[in-house]
Amino acid sequence: MSYGSHELYTRFAIRSMKLWQDLDQQTSDKLFYRTGVLLLARDEDPYAPATAATLKRLNVHCEYLSRPDLEYRYPQFEFGSINWGLLEPDSGVITARRAVKAVFEIALKASVTACHGVANPVSSVGLPHGLTTTDNRTIQADTYVFACGPWLPALFPEILSKFLYPTRQEVFFFGAPPGDNRFAPPNLPTNIIFRGEAYCVPDLDGRGVKMGMDHHGPRIDPDNDDRTPSTEKLNQARSILGSRFPALRGAPLLESRVCQYTNTSNGDFLIDQYPEYSNIWLVGGGSGHGFKHGPAVADYFVSQLNGRVPAEPRLTLATKNTVQQRTVY
Repeated sequence: MSYGSHELYTRFAIRSMKLWQDLDQQTSDKLFYRTGVLLLARDEDPYAPATAATLKRLNVHCEYLSRPDLEYRYPQFEFGSINWGLLEPDSGVITARRAVKAVFEIALKASVTACHGVANPVSSVGLPHGLTTTDNRTIQADTYVFACGPWLPALFPEILSKFLYPTRQEVFFFGAPPGDNRFAPPNLPTNIIFRGEAYCVPDLDGRGVKMGMDHHGPRIDPDNDDRTPSTEKLNQARSILGSRFPALRGAPLLESRVCQYTNTSNGDFLIDQYPEYSNIWLVGGGSGHGFKHGPAVADYFVSQLNGRVPAEPRLTLATKNTVQQRTVY
């Protein structure tokens, strides 16, 4: 569900998982896989016990697993320097593409009008008179909400290019040996090493074991940069996969892709009004976590529109700076 000692995001994750599971019940497509999430830690990492304390304080169901517990329960792992782990058995994985499709279809049924187009870069002079698109349309609205991921800095370059950093992230899917179910749920949970180099999602629907790099890659232009996965990152993923799961050394590559994170300087989300216009809202900086938190972010955003609760300072533009120093993972 979540990892980190920041209570705000753990609350977001708790709320979001409930709403994602509700959505899962409303659609014929399977959206939520209850894989469990295993967080692996070394004794010298202060981040891990802080996370455990946050989960306990918020009554999140989790299990402490010692090194012998880990080795007994997950013999397919090579734990190396890992000393202990936290298992959130009720957590899991949301399939992003299916979930976005389900949300879109529900929105259409609720009389939302969908317009396909590309917005021009927004100037502080032009937007109050209507949003223009590259195909020469103008969209008039009382309130504008821009939740554009890595395209957000390009739409508001005068204020966001200094605070948002779209980065290139590569993910790979590797095939398990035929008939070997050790790498599919419930035998293998989603797993990540605290402050580690990669996260791993078990084989879902036969797509393979997913390995993603958990550090920020180089900056990316989402419109123009090459989306071909690199040999360097593939070799790195293979090395990590093989060291973590000896039976997957030399596993065939089934699929790969280049995605993007959109990071703020410290990892906090951005959910705030444009400095000069109260009817323009900027929502972004989700890094690799924005999608899973989406329902709770929407709840929070609506509460801001309605003035129901005070703004969370750490989500405002005023708390962002131009020096990258990541504190939220």
